[in-house]
Amino acid sequence: MRRMTRLIALLIAAVLLAPAAYAQTAVPQAWLFGAWIGGLYPPPSTIGAQECLAQPVVIFTRDIVMRAVITDQNYTQRLVETARVTTAGVEFRFAHALQIGQSSPFGLSAANARETGFGCENPDVLHVQRRSENEISFPGCPEFPYPLTRCPAR
Repeated sequence: MRRMTRLIALLIAAVLLAPAAYAQTAVPQAWLFGAWIGGLYPPPSTIGAQECLAQPVVIFTRDIVMRAVITDQNYTQRLVETARVTTAGVEFRFAHALQIGQSSPFGLSAANARETGFGCENPDVLHVQRRSENEISFPGCPEFPYPLTRCPAR
């Protein structure tokens, strides 16, 4: 658990400390890089960086999008296949989730595509709508009924 928390903290720090010039020209989703809170619940009106970075709901990196799942302590990770700019924000297409098996211990399905996505109509596609500089939403994704807010830098 501590190891995973440390790894996430290092990943977030690396993303937040990336040079601004690189972030502007690298990839279409560069403006999303970092940690976001909310989505599953209304985002708080004020929150400190340390509190926000302790348990972000979604983390965007260049090649991976991670999301928190209420029923698991680990983040679900999706490998970005493509990302393209749209009029409202960015559309991600993810590599297909690996089908590990039909079931896991205790009868939980390890191959449930809905669990590996964001609760959208297609688990391998995520539409991100930019609402403002520090606020986004996932339209058409009932598992994220509220907007997400960017975690502030330290």
